[in-house]
Amino acid sequence: MQSVILFLNAKNMKPAEIHRQLCDVYGEDAMSSLVVWRRVQLFNEGRENVHDDLWSGRPSVVNEVLVHAVEEKIRENRRFTITSLSLHLPQILWSLLHEIVSDKLKFQKLYTRWVPKMLTEEHKLKRQAGVLDFLTRCSEEGNNFLSRVVTGDETWVSHTTPESKQQSMEWRHTSSPNEVKFKQTTSTWKIMCTVFWDRKAFCLWTSCLKAPQSMQVSIATHLKNCIVRSRISDTACLTRVLW
Repeated sequence: MQSVILFLNAKNMKPAEIHRQLCDVYGEDAMSSLVVWRRVQLFNEGRENVHDDLWSGRPSVVNEVLVHAVEEKIRENRRFTITSLSLHLPQILWSLLHEIVSDKLKFQKLYTRWVPKMLTEEHKLKRQAGVLDFLTRCSEEGNNFLSRVVTGDETWVSHTTPESKQQSMEWRHTSSPNEVKFKQTTSTWKIMCTVFWDRKAFCLWTSCLKAPQSMQVSIATHLKNCIVRSRISDTACLTRVLW
């Protein structure tokens, strides 16, 4: 459209007449008379470019000082939220804080990884030595070594485990009444179940309320006897001991 204004202005046409012809061709909302007058004035001053100049846009308020201030607040409290961070920096918009945290500082919110036990350096060294010993013997002896490995696990089993909400779901019509169940808690009475097995089958299953040191020795002795009988008879030996 500025090319048209430049052409008509070269023919010494008045700005009002140029605006009228533009409205006749492109419609009433094509360009206002004030804009046409400004374009004619620029062309009369020697401008030849018919394209608009590039806009620099709104200047960004993000700078190194602001990024450093946000990083310092984050390092003071790793469990921050953007909302709590905005309370310490009220002059910064919430969306701008989120941009600084995620785009500029590259922070991500991660959960703490759960591990069953806190191992010390001594525990780690012992486990490493045991694993290396197993790998060495397995490479030397093959399946014969694996046949002699017995592993075990233990867990607490409650006397009464309440039915979960998902387990109580049933297929019903939309008009059927909903069943009501009372809220139940897990029973405080529980027993410790310990299971040992090898590559063939279970070797020993024990369950007891509490296993003192003497009982642990008894379980280990009974497990040894079960393994010996299993090796002699070449059959699985399943024994249940209840205290």
